[in-house]
Amino acid sequence: MTINEVHGKADKKAFLDAARIIYKNDTVWVCPLDNDIEAVFDPAKNNFHKHGQITRWVLRDANNKLIGRLAAFINEEKAYKTELPTGGMGFFECIDNKEAAFLLMDTAKNWLAAKGMKAMEGPINFGENDKFWGLLVEGFTHPSYGMNYNPPYYKAFFEEYGFKTEYEQITNHLQVYNPFPERFDKIANWVAKKPGYEFRHLEAKKIDQYAADFMEIYNDAWKNFENFAPINRETIMESFKQMQAIMDENLIWFAYVNNEPASFVIILPDANQMIKPLNGKLDLIGKLKFLYYRWKGVSRMRAIVMGTKEKFQKHGLESAMFIKLKEYTYPLKKYFELELSWVGDFNDKMLAIHEATGATFGKRHLTMKKIF
Repeated sequence: MTINEVHGKADKKAFLDAARIIYKNDTVWVCPLDNDIEAVFDPAKNNFHKHGQITRWVLRDANNKLIGRLAAFINEEKAYKTELPTGGMGFFECIDNKEAAFLLMDTAKNWLAAKGMKAMEGPINFGENDKFWGLLVEGFTHPSYGMNYNPPYYKAFFEEYGFKTEYEQITNHLQVYNPFPERFDKIANWVAKKPGYEFRHLEAKKIDQYAADFMEIYNDAWKNFENFAPINRETIMESFKQMQAIMDENLIWFAYVNNEPASFVIILPDANQMIKPLNGKLDLIGKLKFLYYRWKGVSRMRAIVMGTKEKFQKHGLESAMFIKLKEYTYPLKKYFELELSWVGDFNDKMLAIHEATGATFGKRHLTMKKIF
């Protein structure tokens, strides 16, 4: 086996093709768009490069056949927030071969150790955790856009290599046309009518204001979580720009209390239902196919992230936003399922909201760490 660091155009193509080879017989897998993967490694499209570094490798067997890939990276804003300087690894794909998997992991470990890291988290993204994050261990069903999907045998590779679970990410599913539990419905409608409480869906023409509101809420909502790094405006604008092609403004809601930004929920149509036939290619033919499937519509939504300022976390704002969402989606007879993804097992408040809506378990991902 030979492992090579990715440099030229041919190597980049091999990195993308490695996944297509490994999943060629998997009917559930949805190939991420090549453009989305490459954007992670492009300093012009991923501002994490301003405070970090990243590299990647491809693995071939004795016959020069692609059998794996991996990336390693250091996010300087997070690497030193723990007792042990910690880097990251992700975009791991490998055939069912322990020796190959360990060679990939050793390569990432050695690269990180040479740069002063004492541990690595994985599989994670060199970017925000709303995509390409976590090891799937339960719920090997259709993945929503941005959600990691992998063969079940990956779990043994990570555990045998010495990775330990840091936390679990839970994804739950909500059937849109099932009524909310009576208590949830009663509270939500009461909150929605309270004086001084206002609920607005996103308006793209006012994106600058909503981006500012998002940043204010997000950084307050998550400030007390371990190793939290505040999100900046540039990252938010990058994310909104990426969402524009699939965004439905009426699925993204903000709550205000006496005009103060208080809570939000970001929900998108499941783009994976649009891009599955593209096999990752967004060339001219791919774009035409994408436009057709977008016009045709999708039946699933994905809640990417929710957040509520600390002082408003017991006000029931989230439940009221779900009511507003249902008022929009119910008459459409278009969206039938909402994926509530993914919530860390440490986030009791958000998991309680999932339970209150009547959502049922969907998937489980792991964020793991290997100490060198």
